[in-house]
Amino acid sequence: MRIVFIGPPGAGKGTQAERLVETYHMAHLSTGDMLRAARDAKTEVGQKAEKYMSAGELVPDDIIVAIIAERLRQNDCRDGYLLDGFPRTIAQAEALDKMLAEQGTPLDVVLELKVPEEELFRRLAGRGRADDTPEVIRQRLVAYRKQTEPLLEYYGRCGLLKSIDGLGAVEEIFDRAQTVLDRLD
Repeated sequence: MRIVFIGPPGAGKGTQAERLVETYHMAHLSTGDMLRAARDAKTEVGQKAEKYMSAGELVPDDIIVAIIAERLRQNDCRDGYLLDGFPRTIAQAEALDKMLAEQGTPLDVVLELKVPEEELFRRLAGRGRADDTPEVIRQRLVAYRKQTEPLLEYYGRCGLLKSIDGLGAVEEIFDRAQTVLDRLD
């Protein structure tokens, strides 16, 4: 199963991703982890990414896509994967679709974890982190909305988007995700 997992900060995506990866025996592909691994392995594309990362800049789409392509060729991705944090833009989504079409391995589903903004704000403010001030939380949610809404529309038009309610107990949310994924098999 090939999944793109989308959810705003504070939605509980990390918790659900761990459970999905374990239950469905798939690789968990976090963009941040992949960038660090490529850098540490000193691959050609990892060294290119390092130049941007060390300067505190966003890594350009072509480098991100190359790192994803490199990672998807590894053996643990053969039985499926959950992409977490990628794609973030329409350009990245189109590049991913093209790459997967060339490999004959299209996405099975784009799973969105939906949580109302008031609840996200409450959860993030309750974490007690120094950078979780009301203003920073608002900025993060606005940035997420700006980046993600076009992606949700894009994947909706492709017929791949499935949204699940991210409110409730961890187990309830996981059951909803399982119900969606089990219908794909």
